[in-house]
Amino acid sequence: MRPPAKVQKKKKKAAEPAAPKRQYDSPLRRQQTAETRERILAAGAEIAHHLPAWDWREMTFKAVGQRAGISERTVHRYFATERALRDAILQRLVQESGMPLEHLELRDFAGLTAHLYRYLSSFPPSSQEGVDPGLAALDVQRRRMLLSAVARSSKGWSEAEQEMAAAMLDLFWTPTYFERLGTAWQLDAGRATRAITWVIGLVEQAIKDGKRP
Repeated sequence: MRPPAKVQKKKKKAAEPAAPKRQYDSPLRRQQTAETRERILAAGAEIAHHLPAWDWREMTFKAVGQRAGISERTVHRYFATERALRDAILQRLVQESGMPLEHLELRDFAGLTAHLYRYLSSFPPSSQEGVDPGLAALDVQRRRMLLSAVARSSKGWSEAEQEMAAAMLDLFWTPTYFERLGTAWQLDAGRATRAITWVIGLVEQAIKDGKRP
């Protein structure tokens, strides 16, 4: 015996899957989302400008949220991890600096470096706390000897010019620069030493030729 037509119709209707809920989206919602993300990145950039030596341990979801005036949970909704948050803030700082990372020409490098240094001067210098007193004293002695050597080879230069030249040579005595040649550029010790001594030779010749900084 077949059920009445009305019953069949009801059963068929009940078997149909429910229509998916329409996700709420609108130009206003997209604008609000973009504005919140902008607040997060702006807050992160502000924090970065107060952290010495690019030590970003304090760049946390909580700190950025507090600076932006939003909850920590809201920051989480925009960035899944603190690494993603920091990468986005770093890109914001690159944009803020105005430094192009593509299509760099050698003739532009000096000017861009000067621009970068002006930008970096807006960040606080690294703290000297925790430096071993013996190492600090050795550093002072080393810089004094280097400045004296430059002064003997640059008669007639001002003290400021001699100090700038000595400071440039001092860079190549800094272990972190030698380490970067190995880690970032994958130069072995021989090539790293050759590169460093090549640049030192250029600076030495410039001093001999009276080419002031």
